[in-house]
Amino acid sequence: MTVSKAQQKAVNGYISRNYDRINLTIPKGQKQAVEAHASSKGQSVNGLVNALLRADMGLTEGEWKGGGQDA
Repeated sequence: MTVSKAQQKAVNGYISRNYDRINLTIPKGQKQAVEAHASSKGQSVNGLVNALLRADMGLTEGEWKGGGQDA
């Protein structure tokens, strides 16, 4: 399915209003292993990193998605 420029602009706007970005740097040659590890857990790398951070920070899913405002 082709996405129109207007649809992509709307998606990009939503993402910029609702999410922050972090650039993750890992040792050269580990990307494939990290992707395989996440896949073995049924998650994307982004999903796995989010789950690990949320758990380490002791946040509920609601607190995590709400920006930790309830923490």
